[in-house]
Amino acid sequence: LTRSKIPHRQRHTSCQSITASCPNTLGAEKVPVIILKVRLLGRRRLMFEQRKIQSSPDWLDADGIKIYTVSIGNTTVDKTLFKQRLEHVKNTRSLDWAITPAFALFHEGENFLYLVFAWWGNDNELFTSVSVLTESGWVEDREKYSFCLYDIEIFWFERNAFITSMYSGSSCIESYRKKRIEIAV
Repeated sequence: LTRSKIPHRQRHTSCQSITASCPNTLGAEKVPVIILKVRLLGRRRLMFEQRKIQSSPDWLDADGIKIYTVSIGNTTVDKTLFKQRLEHVKNTRSLDWAITPAFALFHEGENFLYLVFAWWGNDNELFTSVSVLTESGWVEDREKYSFCLYDIEIFWFERNAFITSMYSGSSCIESYRKKRIEIAV
């Protein structure tokens, strides 16, 4: 049993890792498995809980940025809370957003609102910006905040949408903007 305390920048998280073994389905030997127990603000988060992910081909901002929402439970995210911040983040970059394949996640997290903004550049690179609404307002701090495992599901879909629409010999940004992830909840 190995126990270590890892300070989290925003909340205190106590992580306990336990090494166990389980049968390897590919052979007779056993392989080590790491099991993590995480306590967040007095609540124990023991397993993945699906988040509600929504989007629609008509969910675009004025420049054609694709918009997704991510929420806990079955709630609907208020997109107006994020739109002004998205404009601010776009205005801090010198890009022509009307011709740049990009998407934004309006993520209602367990403790904060997250704006995860991603855009494709340099042929096949995905650039990201993560803003978090704190008590002092929106902040963008790579040392404290990032996208999470729920967002990565959308990133994977967007990777594939980018390849088929923009990076497979022909380029059609309109086709890219229409492709949306479908999540069965």
